[in-house]
Amino acid sequence: MYTFKNRSQVWDTVGMWAWLFHRITGLALVFYIILHIVLMGTSLLRGPETFNSVLGFLMGSTLFLILDLLLAAAVLYHGLNGIRILLFDIGIGFKRQKEIFWVLMAAGLVIYLFLLWRVLPEIF
Repeated sequence: MYTFKNRSQVWDTVGMWAWLFHRITGLALVFYIILHIVLMGTSLLRGPETFNSVLGFLMGSTLFLILDLLLAAAVLYHGLNGIRILLFDIGIGFKRQKEIFWVLMAAGLVIYLFLLWRVLPEIF
């Protein structure tokens, strides 16, 4: 097992950054879900006209599309890193954490580039 000489070496490892971004994306997704429920719920309670106007505004907004791309990136990262963590929990690939991380991130990048290819024409 590798031991660190000082605390700054911990931040030089892939695992620590993976852990940090997993927590950040998890918090961002929880915040998004709460915001989504509050926004859609309150607009729906005010009637179908309000709901349709809010939804029409959001779907036609360039900012909304950009935020959706950020949401997709967070979901992809959090989900793929979650698969990596699940593999470790069941005892698969524990000694090859870095390789599994980078393979899953490469797969996520390919998926995200496809998503960009589909969505960017809607923005520009």
